[in-house]
Amino acid sequence: MKLSAPLYQLKRQAKRMARDEGIALHAALDRIAGAQGFRSWSHLAAAAQPGPAEGVLRQLDPGDMLLVAARPGQGKTLLGLELARGAEILGRRGVFFTLDYTRREVEEHLARLPGKGEVTIDTSDEICAAYITTRLARLDRPALAVIDYLQILDQRRDTPPLADQLAALNAHAKASGAILAMISQVDRAFDASGGNLPGLRDIRMPNRFDPALFDKACFLHDGQVRMGRVG
Repeated sequence: MKLSAPLYQLKRQAKRMARDEGIALHAALDRIAGAQGFRSWSHLAAAAQPGPAEGVLRQLDPGDMLLVAARPGQGKTLLGLELARGAEILGRRGVFFTLDYTRREVEEHLARLPGKGEVTIDTSDEICAAYITTRLARLDRPALAVIDYLQILDQRRDTPPLADQLAALNAHAKASGAILAMISQVDRAFDASGGNLPGLRDIRMPNRFDPALFDKACFLHDGQVRMGRVG
């Protein structure tokens, strides 16, 4: 069954409906799914065409630092969760660190995604590079860890500058073979630029860092996805 809009746009409609009508997000998602001819959102998600996660996973190598960037509502968090859920395809432990969502919100999102890969969820307020590398070192196998999100990684005064934390994460990935995917915001100016897809120059940098710390980057906008090497 053909959807009236891409999955990320339907999800955006559901969020708006939940906010405007004061209902739970899962109820709004199911209502949107019903209007598309599906019995529930999970039914719709399972029947929808596969997202870009599988293609992104195929391009990842041990030790990679991946940047996943988009404007709000374009599906970057959804892609991050799909990558974490698909970690088992690469024989890895899927981990999702978030400073933005609650555990319940992450679990609700995961419940509506296809697949059954196990994802370890961490919503600690202590999340920073040192915390992440310590947690990953304790796992029984290399991780594919998604970090949500870059611009608030150094929000606490007692953490190192963002550039230093990214350098530490890069060093850990290279030494351990872990794959680290960092979700990032794109500057608002991109919306006015008329560009089809954002690029490295559009990354919002309240605190400067060297993009070369990343090996690969994935940009999303209006249903389009571009994956490539940095530099």
